[in-house]
Amino acid sequence: MGLPEVDRFDIVEVKFKGGRKEYFRNVDYLHLTTGDPVVVDVPNGHHIGFVSLQGELVRLQMQKRKVKNDDNILRIYRVANQKDLDKWQEAKNRELPTLYRSKQIIDELGLKMKLSDVEYQSDNSKATFYYSADDRVDFRELIKMLAAEFKIRVEMRQISLRQEAGRLGGIGVCGRELCCSTWIHDFKSVTTSAARYQNLSLNPSKLSGQCGRLKCCLNYELDSYMSALKDIPQVDKPLLTESGNAKLQKTDIFRKLMWFSYNDDNNWHSIDCERVAVILEMNSQGKIPFNLKQDTATENGDVFENSNKDLEMLDKKFSQAKKKKKRKPKKPETGEKNTASTAAPTLDQSANTERPARSKRPNRNQRRPKPGTQPTASGSTPPVTPTEGGEARRKKRRNNQNRRKGNPGSQNNTGPNE
Repeated sequence: MGLPEVDRFDIVEVKFKGGRKEYFRNVDYLHLTTGDPVVVDVPNGHHIGFVSLQGELVRLQMQKRKVKNDDNILRIYRVANQKDLDKWQEAKNRELPTLYRSKQIIDELGLKMKLSDVEYQSDNSKATFYYSADDRVDFRELIKMLAAEFKIRVEMRQISLRQEAGRLGGIGVCGRELCCSTWIHDFKSVTTSAARYQNLSLNPSKLSGQCGRLKCCLNYELDSYMSALKDIPQVDKPLLTESGNAKLQKTDIFRKLMWFSYNDDNNWHSIDCERVAVILEMNSQGKIPFNLKQDTATENGDVFENSNKDLEMLDKKFSQAKKKKKRKPKKPETGEKNTASTAAPTLDQSANTERPARSKRPNRNQRRPKPGTQPTASGSTPPVTPTEGGEARRKKRRNNQNRRKGNPGSQNNTGPNE
């Protein structure tokens, strides 16, 4: 925020290891830039940090974190030079070996605590041990052993699991650096009700962060979901319809759509929240709609739609039957007649051969034998005489034709050859 230099706020925000931020007064009005290492005053010594914020934004941050602008705010000595940075780097190199040795001492004493980090002061006069524990820990003996081991002043500071994750750092599931290690300082409680309001599955592996607690990001959009839920009706039991009981499966809060299924069917039907409110009111009055989208069966021409569907089904059945008839192969006719004529020659053999074969007339000689006839050894029926079967009927038909022409004497003829 660009403001005149005269009215410039003289307090600077300085960041230390693990994302810890504190406020110091720029008494000498040093020309500082974000990221500059500075030597600051701390109780019983000095420490090195990096400038993270300055100007009027620092005033707003102090109001937000409820830090008073009084004499308790310590000062900035100077911008760190190379000698200060070398000494600070030597102190940092002692942190990792001290952490490993301190964990061994804790195991020897049998203390139920988890040591997560160690931070040395840049003047090598003090070390702060950060730990987490479920219950109260008596670490008086531990402090004596650590002070004798490392020849420093020891400070034990208990932190929560969220603060521990912020100090260790890492990458979240969103692909960015953890919010607790970058900008979150005041951790608010997160409950499972925040996940229920957002229609999230209560899966601990998905809702938990690297600290083992519920993710802080569940609180980010909770207010938006709470305001959107005001227009969505509450469905405590299945909706009653003539098509079946509709059970709620899913709700889209921002699109204001709700999905229902009839009798736990796999097919889901989406309707808007206004229609759900109408059905709930009808059920409370003892009325039952036809289905989720219609109040009566004849609404929007349901009767005609059902009749059209029936006609379409019948048309499909007839078309399939026609296709089957066309695919059926025809039986050979000439070969059957020839075999029948050779098996049973008669006097009217010439008449049978002269008459053209009818393609659609079946061969009557292949029909079942009449009662009383005995099959031959080969399994076929005996030959049919001209006086029975098809030959007798054809002879009678020729006599009738001759009688109509005026030749009555043709009744006694035995065949066309006479």
